[in-house]
Amino acid sequence: MGRLRRERMSAPFRSYEPDQAFLFPPSPRDWLPTNHLAYFVMDVVASLDLKEILAYYDTKAVRDDEGSVGDEVAKSGRGQPAYDPRMMTALLLYAYVTGRPSSRQIEQCCREDVAFRVISANQQPDHSTIAEFRKVHLRALAKLFLQVLRLCRQAGLVKLGHVALDGTKVKANASKHKAMSYGRMLKTEAELQEEVEKLLRRAEEADAQEIPKIEELSGELARRESRLRKIQEAKAALEAEAKAEAGRIRREHEEEQKRRRDSGEPPKPGRTPNPPESPEDKAQRNFTDPESRIMKNSDKAFIQGYNAQAVVDAGHQVIVACDVTNQAADAPHLEPMVDEVRGNLDAYPHEVSADAGYFSEDNVEALEARSIDAYVAAERLKHGETPAAPRGRIPKNLTLKERMLRKLRTRAGRALYALRKITVEPVFGQIRTRGLMRFWLRGVENVKREWALWCTGHNLLKLFRGRAAALNSS
Repeated sequence: MGRLRRERMSAPFRSYEPDQAFLFPPSPRDWLPTNHLAYFVMDVVASLDLKEILAYYDTKAVRDDEGSVGDEVAKSGRGQPAYDPRMMTALLLYAYVTGRPSSRQIEQCCREDVAFRVISANQQPDHSTIAEFRKVHLRALAKLFLQVLRLCRQAGLVKLGHVALDGTKVKANASKHKAMSYGRMLKTEAELQEEVEKLLRRAEEADAQEIPKIEELSGELARRESRLRKIQEAKAALEAEAKAEAGRIRREHEEEQKRRRDSGEPPKPGRTPNPPESPEDKAQRNFTDPESRIMKNSDKAFIQGYNAQAVVDAGHQVIVACDVTNQAADAPHLEPMVDEVRGNLDAYPHEVSADAGYFSEDNVEALEARSIDAYVAAERLKHGETPAAPRGRIPKNLTLKERMLRKLRTRAGRALYALRKITVEPVFGQIRTRGLMRFWLRGVENVKREWALWCTGHNLLKLFRGRAAALNSS
């Protein structure tokens, strides 16, 4: 036995001394390969314009000099200077690229993950510091989407030949069981008011008789009043939304009629719209995230969530426009999303494909007015169904919908529309695989910016792989 032990000890293994101290400090640049994604993200952040983020600390220094109480944003400890915003930005972007955006995950990775330790220069900001930095600079961080997108264009990854538009329903940071319909609010409000009145009478009787249960009654009364107040606030918000929506519909109708009069067109046929100014009984509002809505996702399940939109370039699956809305329907977003592409890249795409959820004659006309070749499904086909290709000349009396149906049945039309499925749908799959199961933030504006960060991370990864492929081919 002793001989076996001696033979093993004398085997030609490499030296292994886990407790051996380094004579000289190691360089973080030796911890990862030179072509690692972490170094790429750091280089990209160094090239970005972070003026809006850096300006915050200039104004904060002025506030502190004037004697106001400074906050603890991105500080490494009480009384310590803030962490470098470039490092914090690189940490967050790398976290979204690799699908670990939780502030607690980032804190843990700064201790245990070599790539995060390289980016942070071996510093270890805690999760509250990371979360506060993201909260304070969320708007500026979301704007980095545009800078990264333009880097993708400079690298030749964006052509705007064919783009595909789609939406995906993402869960909100709220439970659908915390939502209540307007009809139920009316009923519950009446019930709670009656309960509050009963508790008030019982409290008055107990107080008059000096019964010891007065404190218990007071606590129960406070809980009922608090719930009643929340329901009344939600009810008032739904009523205000319904009134605003009715006003918007009437205003748009009046503007359209005025435009027709000014241009000499006949008035729009039909009655003047008279939408109700009170909500429908089934209109709902969530108490945790009031701006989220109950929507049906791709699995036909109802979720409390948001509708995340993306326009993706067919060449390299780069996201060229992104947005989030609490409207479940996709059709209202086609025109704004196409215009956002124009705003981001100073050009419209040559072709746009979208599924049947985006079809309307107004949408097709809007694309044609922008000289965009539209491939928008006018109806849903059953799985595996392939309609026969049309023959002969296009009949002159076809409606716009019939023309689109015919266009997508041609061989060329089917081939171009097929690009949609291999362009935008894989992007949603890739982002979800990296960890987007639900949004962490609440409220439409915050969720828009969170989605922009996910899209920025996606584009950074495309840029990294595109440059690597270019280097390998050269």
